[in-house]
Amino acid sequence: MLERQKNNAGAALLYEQVAGEIAGLVDQGTFRAGDKLPSIRQLSTRFDVSINTVMQAYALLEDKCLIQARPQSGYYVRCRVPEIREPDLKSRSIIAPTTVKISDLCHQVMCNMMNQYLLPLGSAIPHTKNLPVDKLNRIMASEVRRLGSQSITYQKPPGYERLRVQIARRALVAGISSGPDDILVTSGCVEAVLLALRATCHTGDTIAVESPFYFNFMQMIAELGLKALEIPSTPRDGISIEALRYAIEQEKISACLVITNFSNPLGSLMPDERKRELVELLASHDIPLIEDDIYGDLTFGNERPTAAKSFDRSNLVIYCSSFSKTIAPGYRVGWAMGGRFQGEMERLKMMMNIATASPSQMALAEFLANGGYDHHLRSIRRIHARNISQMAEAVARYFPDGTCMTHPSGGFILWVEMPTGTDAMTLYHRALEQGISIVPGPLFSLTNKYGNYIRLSAAQWDEKIEQGIKTLGKLAHELLP
Repeated sequence: MLERQKNNAGAALLYEQVAGEIAGLVDQGTFRAGDKLPSIRQLSTRFDVSINTVMQAYALLEDKCLIQARPQSGYYVRCRVPEIREPDLKSRSIIAPTTVKISDLCHQVMCNMMNQYLLPLGSAIPHTKNLPVDKLNRIMASEVRRLGSQSITYQKPPGYERLRVQIARRALVAGISSGPDDILVTSGCVEAVLLALRATCHTGDTIAVESPFYFNFMQMIAELGLKALEIPSTPRDGISIEALRYAIEQEKISACLVITNFSNPLGSLMPDERKRELVELLASHDIPLIEDDIYGDLTFGNERPTAAKSFDRSNLVIYCSSFSKTIAPGYRVGWAMGGRFQGEMERLKMMMNIATASPSQMALAEFLANGGYDHHLRSIRRIHARNISQMAEAVARYFPDGTCMTHPSGGFILWVEMPTGTDAMTLYHRALEQGISIVPGPLFSLTNKYGNYIRLSAAQWDEKIEQGIKTLGKLAHELLP
C-alpha cells in the first residue's frame, strides 16, 4: 500500500507514511508507553520498504519524542509527559555547609516502606516477584550443605574470597580493573558508604553531596556529626561540576558523596566525560570521592554504564555497591573498593560487626558464578523500563496539569514535580490516611527545597498500583492552591 503512493505527487514522503502508520498504532493503544517496537528489519518486510526508509521513519518519530532508541536493544514507545526543567546552574548562589539533624520523619518514612499494609508507591525496594527467590533458596541450601562448618564461621574482612573473585570479574563491565584483595564485602551498600565516610572524615568535617540527595545518607552524615554541602544536580548530567568547583574554592571539603548512575531520586546518569571531570577535579584537591553505584546494573539498555572509579588514577575513589536492588535486598551483601583507604575500612568493619553473614556471601558467590545473573538482569531491566513508562503515563493522566517528572534511563525511581504551591508534606500525610506510602521531596534536602516534589517507585506495576496513582492524583488536585 505504501509503495503504490510513492509516485503520487501530493503524497507524503514514504518514510513519513511509515512514521504515520507507527504513530497511529501508538495512538490506538496497540503499542503503549514502554513497549518495544518491531525491529527495523521486521517493519521493512511488513511495509515492503527499504531498511533506510524505516530508519528515517524512526528518526522522525524520535525527533517528535514519540519513541526512543536504547543502544543495542531497539526502539521503544516513549512516555509522552513533560520532563522536569533543567535548573539554572549558572548563577552562583551562596553555598554554605549545613549541620544535619536527625529526622523522626526519615525514620517514619523508612518504616512505612516496610509496612505490608501500605501500598508502597515510594519504596525504592525491588519487588520480590521480579527476583530469583526460588533459585536463591535452592542455592543457599545447597551451599550450606556443601560447605558445612564454613557456612557458620566468620568470613572476616575482606570477606568470602569466592564472592570477591566474582565481584572483581563483574567490575570489568563497569570499566574497573581490580583484584579480589581490592574488595571489601560489607553488610549492604549503606555500610560500605558508612565505612567510607568514617575512613575519610572526622566530626565537624564537611561532605559535598548532590541536591536532591538520598535522605538516608543525610541521616548517616548527621549520625557521624558531619556537615553537608548541597551541590545542585540536573536530571540529565547529575552533579554540577561547575558548582562543585566553586564550592571547593569557598569551603574546606573532606569528601564528596555521589550516586553516579541513575541517582536517587533524580535518576540522572552522568556522562562519561563528566565522570572523568569529577574524578580529576577532586583528585587535584586531594578530596576522596565516595561513589555509590547501586543502580548501575539496572540500565534500560544492554550496555552497563561505566563507573567514575574507572577514571581513578590516584586511588582516591571509594566505590560502593550491593546486590540489594538486583537480587536479594534481605541478604544485606554489598561491597567497597576502598583504594588508599582499603586497610582502614577493613579495620573499621572488623570493629563494627566483625563480618557480613557467611551463608549470604556463599549463596551469592554461587549465583554469580552459575546462576544466570546476566539473564536475570536482562529480564528485570525490561520490567523496570516498562513499569517506569506505565507509571509515568498514569501520573500524567491522573495528576494536575503542569505536573512534570524525570525520564530516567535506568533504575525504577520517578522524581515528580507537582504544580507550584502543591504541598508534598500534606500530600504525604493524606496519602497515608488512604493506605498509600510515598516519599515527600523535602526529605531530599536540608534547606527546605523540593516542597512540591515527591519520589515514586515503579518497582512493581499492576491494577492496584495504578489505582493508588489515581487516588494520589485526586489528592494532589485537592491540594492545588
